[in-house]
Amino acid sequence: MKSFRALCLVLACCALCLSSARAELIWLTDFQRAQEEAKAGRKLLLLNFTGSDWCGWCMRLQAEVFAKPEFAEYAKQNLVLMTVDFPRAKSISSEVRSQNATLAQKYGIEGFPTIVLLNGEGKIVSVLGYMPGGPSAFIGELKKVPKS
Repeated sequence: MKSFRALCLVLACCALCLSSARAELIWLTDFQRAQEEAKAGRKLLLLNFTGSDWCGWCMRLQAEVFAKPEFAEYAKQNLVLMTVDFPRAKSISSEVRSQNATLAQKYGIEGFPTIVLLNGEGKIVSVLGYMPGGPSAFIGELKKVPKS
């Protein structure tokens, strides 16, 4: 009986690990690569302008939406994800810092979090921010965005 319980526990842990691995997303930091992937995959490019280590609303958006399996499943099918980060405590390379500042200026970013959605041609199709309602509400807004 003890070995059966142990086996059940091991199987449950394996299932949990597999489901969290399935939900893990890749957030790019190279704009050119992200743009190329979006165009090649005929997906929208989601630019997440964030202050990942100091902006409370950014952390909330990450926890309530981006970290959820429902968002991960939607994103894998429809989006290329890019973090455009402006951290205060953690370090990023000077190339990425310069790229991010250029992108913020180009897209007129005035606050965080700001989500800019680009089509495969690099044209802005929508701008979003934090919204209550978790992944369902956020995905609902994404579904309204034209892909071209």
